Amino acid sequence: MSDGIEIRKTYKLFINGAFPRSESGRTEPVHGPDGRLLAHVAKASRKDLRDAVRAARAAQSGWARRTAYNRGQIIYRLAEMLESRRGELTHELTRTGVDGSVADQDVAGAIDAAVYWAGFADKLDILAGSVNPVAGPFLNVSATVPPGVCGLVAPARLEALVSMTSAAIMAGNTTVVLAGGDVILAAGTLGELVATSDVPPGVVNILTGIPADLHGWLADHEDVDLLDVSGVPDETRRDLETRAAENLKRVSATAGARDLSTALAFTEIRTVWHPARIAP
Repeated sequence: MSDGIEIRKTYKLFINGAFPRSESGRTEPVHGPDGRLLAHVAKASRKDLRDAVRAARAAQSGWARRTAYNRGQIIYRLAEMLESRRGELTHELTRTGVDGSVADQDVAGAIDAAVYWAGFADKLDILAGSVNPVAGPFLNVSATVPPGVCGLVAPARLEALVSMTSAAIMAGNTTVVLAGGDVILAAGTLGELVATSDVPPGVVNILTGIPADLHGWLADHEDVDLLDVSGVPDETRRDLETRAAENLKRVSATAGARDLSTALAFTEIRTVWHPARIAP
């Protein structure tokens, strides 16, 4: 019996819960360390980025209105899906040249990160909110609110990609994620996992290809409220920060670290003054 024909997968974009090809029709070939063609990945264009931002904006208010507990449940479901395809994700990383033990640790870290942020969701206001002491007959309360649409440029590590995305959506934001490098195949699969994890369409949008081609457009887009530049080279960050400042966009570089500072990077603090009757 002759060997079957190898079918090389074409990884598509993930926008608004669907898997479109790039509007330009372009793809990026992905080769293994030996030069062998592994797959083709959709190469996102500026139009694709605009479509992703539009989807994220449309989904943001509904996602933010969900209870923090419900958002945590959904992110935990994503962790379950990551665990169920752990071997596949590890294989995709090793195919692009990542050492086997490093790939295994990266996938394990991605699963742990999703579990961490799932558990963080209904504790954010407890940790970051407060009732403030003020002079006068007022009740002064500070609570967290999501900035809105977050543009994420993750380092080429699956753990950072999953952690940044999970932290952002945990706080009630929606995301447009740029992914490339060694994680480009795993990022395509991550879109498939998000689609089957009860995450509403538009909450997570993943654009693959060459992230550097889209950095500037993401910083310039006036409907993106926050930009995380963790995966941007140092020599490029200053330019993106300047461009983001021109449209009052917040800039962070969390790298998906699992701590309160990352959660705060994806939130804003709103303080409310309420007249309070003082008992005689």
